[in-house]
Amino acid sequence: MSNSIILHTENLIKTYQSTKNKLEVLKSISMDITEKKISVIIGASGAGKSTLLHLLGGLDRPDSGKIFFNNENIFDHNDDKLANFRNKNVGFVFQFHHLLPEFTALENVAIPQMISGKSFRVAVKRSKELIESVGLSNRANHKPAELSGGEQQRVAVARALANDPAIIFADEPTGNLDSANSEIINQIIVSLRDRLNKTFIIVTHNSELVKLADEVFEMKDGKCEKRSG
Repeated sequence: MSNSIILHTENLIKTYQSTKNKLEVLKSISMDITEKKISVIIGASGAGKSTLLHLLGGLDRPDSGKIFFNNENIFDHNDDKLANFRNKNVGFVFQFHHLLPEFTALENVAIPQMISGKSFRVAVKRSKELIESVGLSNRANHKPAELSGGEQQRVAVARALANDPAIIFADEPTGNLDSANSEIINQIIVSLRDRLNKTFIIVTHNSELVKLADEVFEMKDGKCEKRSG
């Protein structure tokens, strides 16, 4: 695997203003994410992990600071261009799968591709491949309500891969699963890194996933430090 930096941040600051107080969640965070690796972000609840993940994925903007993807500051883009960046370059998996209930697993994976301009035929062909890659070929035509929680999350992983993103962001992807289903998700993530050279940035409390990570970042008091060793 190469050790190229795919995402570089400089002095990210993010604050939230309540009626009485100003809360500085991220305090001048600078970090590098290596491509084709699994990077996890750990820390206590309320440490700002999800806030950082949303900034890294372009879902939110910092008060100040820069994020470079392939040497281009994503926050130089206006909102439309930033949305286009997300559509083409990143995929998201959240703790709750957020699948569209009226569509089948296959259709849920196809929809992002069609939004990006692919034909229905092309989208369905790729969706079948992605559904197979997460071990759900026999469940492709089932709607979310007909799937277990673990199966729903595996569909969400397939959907995140739909437009062949450079980076997949995951916020507690196993947080709503039992240990057996968590292990399945963990192994799928490792397999996708190894087979497809995918880069993952994951917020997690799952100790087993932390053990599988290539790089571990710990958040504390608004700072983010890379663990050594």
